[in-house]
Amino acid sequence: MSAPDWRERKKAQTRMRLQEQALRLFAEHGYEATTVEQIAVAAGVSHMTFFRYFPTKEDVVLGDEYDPMLAEAIRARPRTEHPIARIHAAVRQGLVAIYAADREALLGRVQLILRTPALRARLWENQFATRELFEQALAKGAPSMRVRVLAAVCLAALTTALEQWAASGGARELPELIDEAFRVLRRDLTDRS
Repeated sequence: MSAPDWRERKKAQTRMRLQEQALRLFAEHGYEATTVEQIAVAAGVSHMTFFRYFPTKEDVVLGDEYDPMLAEAIRARPRTEHPIARIHAAVRQGLVAIYAADREALLGRVQLILRTPALRARLWENQFATRELFEQALAKGAPSMRVRVLAAVCLAALTTALEQWAASGGARELPELIDEAFRVLRRDLTDRS
């Protein structure tokens, strides 16, 4: 095993441990009542180490590697596919691994974000960045108005599915809700009546 591989794996483990402990503490004590210091202690690191991984307490919940992964999956789809189909397929592909491994953690994160005002506010900022990643992944060069609108409506469909899933406590499966949201989107965009 080479040193860079070991270091990267150790960093990933520390990042994951910080997120797991943060989510556990938020569930037990509430988001506002939990401090960065408590999260760091629970994860077995210093509070300075926490800030090397996450610039703010909000980032321990909102920070993930999903967006770059989704953008790459969109780029990998055939350019002949409709942009909505490309984004839908990329979301489904990315969700398979994440959902199978961390369904309950993902549900807990989404529910926490939606019920915590500070996290909902930061989510809006993150969604702006996600939409830009979708646009860049779809476009060759500067995104057109069409690409921007399609990226925005796809993100809205995805967000709506996540909100429905969280509100139901995970009663329906997230992949089904995402498929339903994208079906509605495609049907309503192609309905000319």
